[in-house]
Amino acid sequence: MLELADVLAARDRVAETSRHTPLDYSHTFSAMTDADIHLKLETFQRTGAFKIRGATNRIATLSEEAREAGVVTASAGNHAQGVALAASRMDVDAVVVMPENAPISKVKATKSYGAEVVLAGADYDEAAERAHELEREEGRYYLHAFDDEMVMAGQGTIGLEILEDLPTVETVVVPIGGGGLISGIATALKGKREDVRVVGVQAEGAASVAESLQKGERVVRDSVDTIADGIATRTVGEQTFEIIKARVDEVVTVSDDEIAVALTTLLERGKTLVEGAGAVPLAALLFEKFDFVDDETIVPALCGGNIDMNMLTTVIVRGLVETGRYLRLRTVLHDRPGALEELAGIVSAHGANIYAIQHDRTSRDVAMNDAEVELDLETRGFDHIDDLVAGLEDHGYEVEVLV
Repeated sequence: MLELADVLAARDRVAETSRHTPLDYSHTFSAMTDADIHLKLETFQRTGAFKIRGATNRIATLSEEAREAGVVTASAGNHAQGVALAASRMDVDAVVVMPENAPISKVKATKSYGAEVVLAGADYDEAAERAHELEREEGRYYLHAFDDEMVMAGQGTIGLEILEDLPTVETVVVPIGGGGLISGIATALKGKREDVRVVGVQAEGAASVAESLQKGERVVRDSVDTIADGIATRTVGEQTFEIIKARVDEVVTVSDDEIAVALTTLLERGKTLVEGAGAVPLAALLFEKFDFVDDETIVPALCGGNIDMNMLTTVIVRGLVETGRYLRLRTVLHDRPGALEELAGIVSAHGANIYAIQHDRTSRDVAMNDAEVELDLETRGFDHIDDLVAGLEDHGYEVEVLV
């Protein structure tokens, strides 16, 4: 099993390629939670995520024969970029298989770092099947995204940095996909200080670890469904599962809506952009998925910032909806001059701002002399929404809240 000595050795190997990322005290999230919150900003890492650490350590420890043969891997995006850059810096040929629906930003970034990209499969697991085929066909070394001790050791250097920068840390919260990140971090933390608590977080739509721990054996899900594509794996690794059982204190799950709220709150209040997987530790904290006491020193590890711009738009809107900041409603007007102006006047009087209006006089769902109207509105919270809807109903409008 992976040990502290492996992580300590990895730190020297990855030092020239990876950055020692900031650990930033957050007044905002400390006030929101009554805890002492320090954000591990691995989003500022080279390639935008922690994966460069494990990829560098694994390639650095390959035999000369394996390096000459080249490497192949599968990834939803972040590991792809880490392998591409690490391989390029060490003059090793790399092929990366990514799911067909991988964010275009991650595909382009992986190519820009020098790797050949092959798109195959609906998710990470199907991409991995194709990568293993290339391993056999071309004699390449398969560089696993998480179930590899040298990869785990590289990721574990994050834990060493946290302890170095914040020796008083009490709890570290880490996202889990296949388990490589949390296995490395937990090994580093527990090897240095047994009393540090390690909490793992998964998306509900990809909660293979939480389910595996409940059943006492590795569970393979039929599919995954989450906005946190960086941790969207159908199962945990064989080696990582054993380390998680031994060294991780608790594993919790968060919903996509909770992830969206955490991401948008971090963007708005913390001025920091993360991807879905990077937001899950903060989501677990904000929605109190695990117990903690006032003033407890907690480090959420924000381990990825590579979010696709189209996905970001979707997530922001979802986050605004979940916090009562965005409302879409439908109502019916009498089809006469000034009717739309009257409706807009009521909305304005209640302090809501109109993003968009869709006015349909031809809808089959309304009478011939009526028009259906949908409004997209900026609101200030759920109390404001209730007040606005009540005001419209007082004026005789039948209101259907759509989102």
